[in-house]
Amino acid sequence: MPKEKGSKVVATNRKARHDYTIEDTYEAGLVLTGTEVKSLREGRASLVDGYAFIDGNEAWLDAVHIPQWGSGSWTNHATRRKRKLLLHKAQIIKMSQKTKEGGYTLIPLSIYFSEGKAKVEIAVAKGKREYDKRQALRERQDKRESDRAMSTRSVRGE
Repeated sequence: MPKEKGSKVVATNRKARHDYTIEDTYEAGLVLTGTEVKSLREGRASLVDGYAFIDGNEAWLDAVHIPQWGSGSWTNHATRRKRKLLLHKAQIIKMSQKTKEGGYTLIPLSIYFSEGKAKVEIAVAKGKREYDKRQALRERQDKRESDRAMSTRSVRGE
């Protein structure tokens, strides 16, 4: 079987960028069972309620929904089990120190395949307040309106 090239995104957590301010991102490997990999290759996963945490010297991903593989039998996996993250010790220490500061949490941003291996992008993030969310939304709308006005002006040739 030829080796896979490039990357393929399986699932993204779009709500995370709205609800959190992203400080740092890390790429981590995932320890998965065979049926989990097959289900991910079909493009089925949900990161909506997912989070990561540090337990001792290990990083874990929890509450990420990877549905059972359709052709699996008794070998199928639990859909929302804890999955170990593969990170360097220095990265785990950095993330642990940041989360102990207070107000910071570890959230998954996306699951993807890179060179045939399942990876997850983990972010050290701080929760946004409601007014921060409204301000970001207002800025995005203002930018969209200004871009729209600029494009109509350039179309008319002014």
